[in-house]
Amino acid sequence: MNRTLLQLYHRSPAPLRSAAATLRGYQLRRWRYGRETERLVAEALERERWSPEQWRRWQEERLARVLERAATEVPFYRAQWAERRRRGDKASWELLANWPVLEKESVRERARAFVADGCDVRRMFYDHTSGTTGKSLDLWLTRATVRAWYALCEARLRHWYGVSRRDRWAILGGQLVVPVANRRPPFWVWNAALRQLYMSSYHLAPDALAHYLDALARYRVRYLLGYTSSLYALAQGALRAGRRDLKLAVVVTNAEPVYEHQRRAIAEAFQCPVRETYGMAEIVAAASECEAGRLHLWPEAGGVEVLGGDGRPARDGAAGELVCTGLLNEEMPLIRYRVGDRGARGVAAAGRCACGRTLPALAAVEGRTDDLVYTADGRRVGCIDTIYDARLPVREAQIVQEALDRVRVRYVPAPGFTAEAGGSIIRGVRERMGAIEVVLERVDEIPRGANGKYRAVVCALPPETRRLIEEAGA
Repeated sequence: MNRTLLQLYHRSPAPLRSAAATLRGYQLRRWRYGRETERLVAEALERERWSPEQWRRWQEERLARVLERAATEVPFYRAQWAERRRRGDKASWELLANWPVLEKESVRERARAFVADGCDVRRMFYDHTSGTTGKSLDLWLTRATVRAWYALCEARLRHWYGVSRRDRWAILGGQLVVPVANRRPPFWVWNAALRQLYMSSYHLAPDALAHYLDALARYRVRYLLGYTSSLYALAQGALRAGRRDLKLAVVVTNAEPVYEHQRRAIAEAFQCPVRETYGMAEIVAAASECEAGRLHLWPEAGGVEVLGGDGRPARDGAAGELVCTGLLNEEMPLIRYRVGDRGARGVAAAGRCACGRTLPALAAVEGRTDDLVYTADGRRVGCIDTIYDARLPVREAQIVQEALDRVRVRYVPAPGFTAEAGGSIIRGVRERMGAIEVVLERVDEIPRGANGKYRAVVCALPPETRRLIEEAGA
């Protein structure tokens, strides 16, 4: 949505904002679901009981098709392999290990070059990820890929948790529903097409929590999905108010890990199980937590390698960098893609999960979480890196909160960075945090940690300040 339309939307009364969300919902519903959906869901559920040998054959066949198409029909990879042949490299592209690790920067800079020949992006579904590592991406998918993905979501999320897309649900997300300066509800829109109450995670100040809780009850929400930190803040408000009228079927966390104290509080507040999920907009890997508490991978989404510091495969149970090869989106394949997270595969000797499914497992995922930032009015804001637009000429960036009223944005500019681009960053921060000072700092590189990664969001507030804000919201 361009800025003019966004301003018009924000100036509209609440019923019109919900009507706009519903119109968009109908468009999304046509892309996501069709006559084949129920069949695709049933097939996904059947595969959950496959033997390891069945999964191995399935992934090998799928991978062979993806690698062949990428090497021969995708401009980026075709040029890459042609250059290797010119240098006398006789390695076969049929072997995954012969492909170099793909960095996000390559996809960011040349996104169209990853789309296969014969695909018209004007007829494909466009998605944009803000990039939790400070690097935003453009992505394209066909209707068939979108529907295959949402069938997996229906099977491995809703079906596992006893709900369906026909149930009323709510999401605490990172889209600005109303300007952050607006202190009067509603801080949400009702998307009738998707039966979804979309709630802004940016307005969760202590004095606004009761409004959110009332909305969950008024819209008869059956399950809730969102950032762990936002769900935890909402749960704290419900517990503090003694609300017992908000019994849900399940609460699903995403984008951030869930710690035990958060899980306990959310489960107590909403009187239901809490399930963790893992995934990314690029759809090269996904996982969801079963009723036995195990985080199961979705093999259809992609193959997951865990690489140690020497670039070799880590043993089961040992943490390393996650490098993933997408198997679902053949029209924009990402091969051996470094997702920016660390994790560990489950130990094979652990055998079949108590839930009865044979899906492989992730033992742990590290590095998904950035710091929260805090506002003077008591809000805890997560995923603020959504300020980055795919067209913003920035190679990478880091947001550092130095005081309640001051944020520093370190950025590595790409060609074409202008004062206007800098202004866009400043506006994005202020739209989410209010009228604070935003300092832009141009750097050659974002400082890395010991593991070679950098955090996209850093809270440098004194621990005492953070503790007082946390206690005020508890």
